[in-house]
Amino acid sequence: MNFLSHFLLKIALILIPANYIAPLFSQVSVREEQWVLPTYPVDPGDKNPVFFRNESYQGASKYVYPLALNDVISEAKTDKAWKAVILENDYIKLCVTPEIGGKLYYATDKSNNYNFIYKNNVVRPSNIGMTGAWVSGGIEWCVFHHHRASTFLPIDYEITENDDGSKTIWVGETEPRHRMRWTVGITVFPDRSYFQAEIRMLNPTPFTNTFLYWANVAAHTNENYQVIFPPSVQFATYHAKNSFTRWPVSTEVYTGVDFTRGVDISWWKNVVTSNSFFAHDLKEDFMGGYDHGKQTGTVHIGDHNIVKGAKLWEWGSGPRGQATEGRLTENDGPYVEIMTGAFSDNQPDYSWIRPYEVKTARQYWYPVKDIRGFKNANLNGAVNLEAGEKNTVFLGYYSTRKVDNARVVLRNRDEVLLQKDIEISPMRSFTATVKIDGPFKMTDLSTEMINTNTGETLISYQPDEIKRIEELPETVKAPPSPKDITTVEEIFLAGSRIGQFHNPRYSAMDYYNEALSRDPGDIRTNIAVGNFHLTNGNYALARKYFATALKRLARDYTRPSDCEAFYLQGLTLAALGLTEEATDTLYRATWDYAWHSAAFLELARISAGKGDYARALDQIEESLSTNSRNNRAVAMKASYQRRLGDQKSALKTIGDLYLSDPLDFRIANEVYLINRESGNEAEASFLLKKLTEKMRDYDQNYLELAVAYLNDGLAGEAEEVLLRFKGNNPIMGYYLGYIEDMKGNNAMAGDYFKRASGQPVDYIFPFRFETLRVLEKALEYNSSDSRAYYYMGNILYDKQPARAIECWEAAVRHDSSLAIAYRNLGWGYHRHYNDLPKAISFYEKAFSLDRNEAI
Repeated sequence: MNFLSHFLLKIALILIPANYIAPLFSQVSVREEQWVLPTYPVDPGDKNPVFFRNESYQGASKYVYPLALNDVISEAKTDKAWKAVILENDYIKLCVTPEIGGKLYYATDKSNNYNFIYKNNVVRPSNIGMTGAWVSGGIEWCVFHHHRASTFLPIDYEITENDDGSKTIWVGETEPRHRMRWTVGITVFPDRSYFQAEIRMLNPTPFTNTFLYWANVAAHTNENYQVIFPPSVQFATYHAKNSFTRWPVSTEVYTGVDFTRGVDISWWKNVVTSNSFFAHDLKEDFMGGYDHGKQTGTVHIGDHNIVKGAKLWEWGSGPRGQATEGRLTENDGPYVEIMTGAFSDNQPDYSWIRPYEVKTARQYWYPVKDIRGFKNANLNGAVNLEAGEKNTVFLGYYSTRKVDNARVVLRNRDEVLLQKDIEISPMRSFTATVKIDGPFKMTDLSTEMINTNTGETLISYQPDEIKRIEELPETVKAPPSPKDITTVEEIFLAGSRIGQFHNPRYSAMDYYNEALSRDPGDIRTNIAVGNFHLTNGNYALARKYFATALKRLARDYTRPSDCEAFYLQGLTLAALGLTEEATDTLYRATWDYAWHSAAFLELARISAGKGDYARALDQIEESLSTNSRNNRAVAMKASYQRRLGDQKSALKTIGDLYLSDPLDFRIANEVYLINRESGNEAEASFLLKKLTEKMRDYDQNYLELAVAYLNDGLAGEAEEVLLRFKGNNPIMGYYLGYIEDMKGNNAMAGDYFKRASGQPVDYIFPFRFETLRVLEKALEYNSSDSRAYYYMGNILYDKQPARAIECWEAAVRHDSSLAIAYRNLGWGYHRHYNDLPKAISFYEKAFSLDRNEAI
């Protein structure tokens, strides 16, 4: 069997329809079904754009655009069929809902029918999300921003089957605000009671961004429920680390709540009002919660060096909290959120992700039962050891798999108190109450469970003598005003932190401007300000600041150790169309390992844009030499190999990426094109059908894929992608016109532009800066295209509001009946210029044109 045939056989196996997978492997099954749930419907989102209003959301700036505000929720319940993907083995059952943000809707322990991940048997949204509708329960994947803006929207998904008999449900999307891509692969294994979530976050943009990732895990709670952080956790902290308290017994006034009498806040019943508790300085790999009444609970496992965040959120056990929770469900009761975060230990403490960087993390959850809680846990199981009455101790073990020959040992120093050979499994835990003769210290006790067949210590525990830290950690303070900060470095760092956390209450530019007033040539600050203008599309101004930084950085012909300024200036020059200058500058950036990969990727794009695919291939291989995990670069290499007629190498380049990242549409499209161009028509047809199903006729999936091809110098591929889209979006037409203009087909380009300008503007929220040059090209064909001006204003408003307002003014000059453009002008003159009389006049004009439209 040749390489291509073997590859296609693997693809065919992976892509067997889900309903037919279950019989192939008996231990793990997966199926799709329609799940009818009582539902309080959410009205269609606002058809008009909602721009930034300087509002805060979860401590960060609340951006709605380019998504629609979906905050109108019906009080009339109806039965609705939701797509449910069910994944289960002998021990656990999971349900994922692709149409509700890809949420893991519930997870059930089949041994006792306990939902160890909260199951809400009604879909009852509330206006809690960044764009409005949000539902409680399950695990919400809060990727890049909290709560993810698309939390109640349909997202991409796929099912795969793995060589070890496990099966995976992949969910993911490209987030529009920063155009970063995320996937979560939820895997159930044949003989384990845990499931795995593999999180991948890719920044496929040329810019440094910041991000959050938290798994928002809900668990059923009641007066018997306790949240468990590792025994070493002594403090909990609030959002932004602006308040600290002792854990688990608080003796402080914490976020305005008086716990000074000494309150064990790990118990849900003891926290009456809503509150957040982040574990401070997590040193172990586990956390979770336990229902002491039902004798069952939930364990989370994650490498604490990466999965650094552990958090308890609760509405509170008092009347107000319960009233709030009552609006989120009907009969499923209260819940707590036992959240876990990767690359962050607090919210809104965003972390950095560099251009084309990939960050990954793995997390695991499993049910636990009958052992009264847990003091240690790992992927093999959980252990509890606690003092009892009358000189006894309780010992309990839970195992995540069946172990036929396990040995449980309990020691008091060198004395063996208990040694017992047992069979243990997720169906049956081990417990024992052990009497100890004479006085003893818990810290002298130790226990372990060993697999006697292999000699492996599955899990162990010995209580530590934890030294009490007397003083609470120092809280984070709000930054002083820029003028009150002593050094330029501290001013710069304050501005950087404000930008990093998307703080809506402060302006990073206020701090940067103060720094530059003291030292106009400060390298760091000029780079930061230049980057601000670059990412906002103000390329001429960005160029000025980068040039200032480089003047000092490269003075006396110095080759600097940090070439970020060269890289960013290269991007700026390329955006200005100065490709020769951009090429020279980007090559200088490649001399720095930190920017080597990103700079070579941009150089490859420039070469491909000139049609020099051979040089582009060399450059993208250089990029991959220092960042082999960048899917975008892998896809570019395959594209250029294919363009050069080497389909076999192109397929080899992609390797198993098609299988290991099935929601990467660029990789999938390349596999289709390689097969088609190799003459494998039947395989190509099959692959295109599967790709079309996965892209679900969602306009932004098609636009993102097409724009990526355009950016990579592959206009023909971009055009083909756009022509596959079956829906209606005028931006597609503008792009098709732009591509026809590139090909010299002026008449066809003009026809596309004309048709696009005649389509409705409702729900059309363009946001990519690449679209600006497309619309500018359309205006070269028709300078009175009001829609092109209108869309340009929408793209620009949250970045360059003054320029956006100019575009909207041009739109109404050319079409005085365009009500939404007048509405946007009212918005801009009110919120940007603070000119209320003029804003009112524009709002009145909009209302006179469309009295049925909310403004």
